[in-house]
Amino acid sequence: MIELGNYNTLKIDRDTSVGLFLTSDTGVEILLPNKYVPKTYEIGDMLKVFCYLDHEERPVATSLEPFVKRNAFGFLQVAEVNKIGAFMDWGLEKHLLVPFREQRDAMKEGQWYVVYCYLDEQSFRLVASNKIDRFLQKEEISVSVGQEVDLLVSRRTELGWEVIINDRHKGLVFLSDVFQRIGVGNSKKGYVKNIRPDGKIDVTLQPIGNKALEPAAEKIYRMLVDHGGFLPFHDKSDPKTIAATFEMSKKMFKKGIGTLYKEKKITLGEDGIRTLEK
Repeated sequence: MIELGNYNTLKIDRDTSVGLFLTSDTGVEILLPNKYVPKTYEIGDMLKVFCYLDHEERPVATSLEPFVKRNAFGFLQVAEVNKIGAFMDWGLEKHLLVPFREQRDAMKEGQWYVVYCYLDEQSFRLVASNKIDRFLQKEEISVSVGQEVDLLVSRRTELGWEVIINDRHKGLVFLSDVFQRIGVGNSKKGYVKNIRPDGKIDVTLQPIGNKALEPAAEKIYRMLVDHGGFLPFHDKSDPKTIAATFEMSKKMFKKGIGTLYKEKKITLGEDGIRTLEK
């Protein structure tokens, strides 16, 4: 079987004038055009290729790597808008269609959007949707509090930044928990802060609890060394200035310098913190 919209590892069956024909373990064939054929190969070799439909709606393989694959979310730019819908650049020759019915708001050429790629069962075509909420799992939560997760930032709200967790769940990073630059389309590491009874998931961009102390202390110390062993920050420094400089809360900053002080790596003064000369 060959899965369209995904990577497949297939066997080289034969060489032709138009390219290599690859076969799956069930005997299904697909063409790898000449421009994607590797410089060296042997009949019978296994190749990892991405499979999708070409401009004539024929299954074809490619060595190009798309920006998003089937049943996954991505951040793509609109290359063209016509009477059919919006066509997005996803790194392949043929653009990825977002039908008008799958656009939350009318898409504009040149703009970037978070979309979900899937195989339309009626047309058997790979398409994308900007109405991403309906593709997120709300019932069966597969993450736990404190777990490190992969995030894709999808939208800003009055409360904070909505994120897609592990390509599966919807989460929220509250504005009060943001101490670094963030924007729609950003890929980030995050940590599950809370899972509510209604299934809503709160996420933070900083490690939680004891896990946060070592990274915070390490970051502060590294910045100290990079700045010649002195930084003009202390426990009375402005929280916004600390957040802008260290990308962490003032509470985390104070815990970090507390750890460094206990480890006898720094000294604390009224004008700032210094590395301890050994």
